[in-house]
Amino acid sequence: MRSKKVNSYAFAFALAFAAAQAFGAVYYVATDGSDSAAGTKDKPFATLNKANKVVHAGDTVWIRGGIYDLRDTVFFERYRMTAAIVLTASGESDDKRIHYLAYPGERPIFDGANLPVAAGTDHSDGTPEGAMYTSPIVISAKYLHLKGFDVRNTPMKHNSNSGVFLYASKHIFLENMDSHHNAGPGFFANDGAPDGGGHIFLNCDAHDNYDPLGWQGDGENADGFGAHYQKPGEGDTTKFIGCRAWWNSDDGFDFINQEFPVVLENCYAMGNGYSDYGLGNPKNGNGHGIKMGESTLGGGRHTIKFCAAWKNKATGFYANYTGVGSKWLNNTSYMNKDREFAMASTLFDSEGNRIAEVAPLTGDNAHVLKNNIAFPNKNSQVGECWEYIPSQNIDHYVECPAGENNTWNLKLDLTVDDFESLDDPSMTVTGKDLSTIAGILGPRNADGSLPDVGFLKLKKGSRAIDKGEDLGFPFVGEAPDLGAFEYGMSSSSTAESAASIAMPREDHSPALRTGRSAALIFDLQGRLISTMKAPGAYLVQEGSTLRKVIIKQ
Repeated sequence: MRSKKVNSYAFAFALAFAAAQAFGAVYYVATDGSDSAAGTKDKPFATLNKANKVVHAGDTVWIRGGIYDLRDTVFFERYRMTAAIVLTASGESDDKRIHYLAYPGERPIFDGANLPVAAGTDHSDGTPEGAMYTSPIVISAKYLHLKGFDVRNTPMKHNSNSGVFLYASKHIFLENMDSHHNAGPGFFANDGAPDGGGHIFLNCDAHDNYDPLGWQGDGENADGFGAHYQKPGEGDTTKFIGCRAWWNSDDGFDFINQEFPVVLENCYAMGNGYSDYGLGNPKNGNGHGIKMGESTLGGGRHTIKFCAAWKNKATGFYANYTGVGSKWLNNTSYMNKDREFAMASTLFDSEGNRIAEVAPLTGDNAHVLKNNIAFPNKNSQVGECWEYIPSQNIDHYVECPAGENNTWNLKLDLTVDDFESLDDPSMTVTGKDLSTIAGILGPRNADGSLPDVGFLKLKKGSRAIDKGEDLGFPFVGEAPDLGAFEYGMSSSSTAESAASIAMPREDHSPALRTGRSAALIFDLQGRLISTMKAPGAYLVQEGSTLRKVIIKQ
């Protein structure tokens, strides 16, 4: 028996004990605060808009728990939209971010139910009255860190409104956030500006988002997560790690018009295309779990690894007629209504003009599919592809790449006996909020990591064990297993070892990450520090627990 693992723990500890930078200022926001107050713990601000006016790179804003009833908006002129909160103050680097953090042990909730939304015309006239969109939180900045709060109940009149909207931003780090029950996407990153992107979404959820009144159709635009409009060769890669999307009326993850790579790792998508906790079936919702594309200029070559998609209205994993292939590695697709993997692709010229309705991608441009599980093996545009090029009068089936070491290549028709469990509330429960029910989509661990349950995991003796190709990821046994979950390795440790090198260096939000636990260290003024170096009193947060530690001489 051989075990190949990276030393993620050593890396994490080296990260956490890096030299601390100079501390910035510390502010507080609370539901009973006042924007005319000093912003201290005893006299907090009332709004993040006030905090945005005073913060500088390196500062921390602690957000106390409770429901923030959003009733007022400001006009965000740059995008001609209105918003309850607009964050424009920027940090300077990974080491000097501005932090907006939930106070330890508390959960702030930004509720947009009473938010006055824009009339929602088709075209903005540049005035607040003629704004097209309204969002609870708009971010147009760089090097921010937001952690630990909910955004919910965004209304709409004509256009779909995102819960959290990133516009022309750079290097935004969103952690342990939940955007749900909005009339539009949960999270929408619009990086249509030079050098945009480079965001990290870590342990975030987007669920139960539904836009019934949109001018484009019933449920057409309420994705869970979206990243769009980043141009080829500009900016940095945006990453989604440990994120979940379910019961969104359109798609779980959607990256149409994204011409710069996106990485998805250890992400889940379930029941997308439906609404009302799975009871509704919006006629215009697409219903793909993880949809990558459509890239027209050849820049959107994405990586999707260790992800799972199940019970979506359309496909589990969908290429969406892209013009460039993506890498689909060690994913599990189970019981989606249409197909498990659909690699529908087409061809574009150098200016982005479509030159084929549908055509397989070949050579270096082809999709890479390795170590995936399709259960059942129900795919399209894999191995045999339909090709239609009107200008050449081509309309027939041709061979196309089928990938390697996938269940369909190996002719593994897996059954229930290959899995530890195929029973989960997400497979049987409708009409109820799955986030409150123990299961793969239920409450997260105290540090925000994914629940470690048996659903979709391989069991001892499974025919999918040791059938994969060594792609450089951690594995246990003679060879990697197929699918998103390596037998003998917890889901959290798989995510930790694979994702640790993707984490930014956060000297102002240090974490001692060991397995599923994470500890944050503060001085008595509430400032985050890297380590307890000198004798004195410190605060240590582990999950929702905050304890005092005394270091003696």
